[in-house]
Amino acid sequence: MEYVNYILIGLFLLLTIQRMMPTKGVRHITAAELNKELKDKDKQFVDVRTPAEFKGNHIKGFKNIPLQVLSQKSNEISKDKEVVVICQSGMRSQKASKILKKLGFIKITNVKGGMSFLS
Repeated sequence: MEYVNYILIGLFLLLTIQRMMPTKGVRHITAAELNKELKDKDKQFVDVRTPAEFKGNHIKGFKNIPLQVLSQKSNEISKDKEVVVICQSGMRSQKASKILKKLGFIKITNVKGGMSFLS
């Protein structure tokens, strides 16, 4: 019976670590590197924060699609263009990157640190 407990704890730890690891095939950039990306017309920019957060402060050119509705509104994003995703701290955008990857998006870039690293 002890072995079963060890196996369950091991599986729990493995799943927890996997959720925290970056998604394969997703490019990560810093907030400072984002400035160069903003000029590229072949990219689309998505802010996955809440509408209230977006209204309070956002970057021109970003479209607000909150994380909670990203799956339902993914048809508003082209799969043919690279998607640059941002949030407040980088956690929601990382989750959004995983969602987009599962939905078949290929070119995804996550802004590490999110809006909190922009000054």
